[in-house]
Amino acid sequence: MRKISGGIALRVLIGAALALILSSEASAEFREFSGKVAKISGDKLVIDNRRGDRVSFRRSEATSVTGAKKRWRAIEAGDRVSVSWKMVDVPRVAYKIVVMPPKRKSHE
Repeated sequence: MRKISGGIALRVLIGAALALILSSEASAEFREFSGKVAKISGDKLVIDNRRGDRVSFRRSEATSVTGAKKRWRAIEAGDRVSVSWKMVDVPRVAYKIVVMPPKRKSHE
């Protein structure tokens, strides 16, 4: 009886461990980072956010640009963007870049 219950427990444990390992890799969730473009050149984009964090991203074949601008080459320093990326990528890869429209100045 102990051998049977021990064997079942071991199988359950292995199955649970495999499920955790496979699900963490398969569902590498997207993260968002928003801020102003500090620098863009070639295939590298550097963004500063309000907290003073500076993060760089690489362009890949999967990178798409939407919003106020539609092409990587159209993005300029000072543009406000939101970048979708995955924690598992080293270096960070920008999968989706949404370029925000310029802020309108309020009239008093």
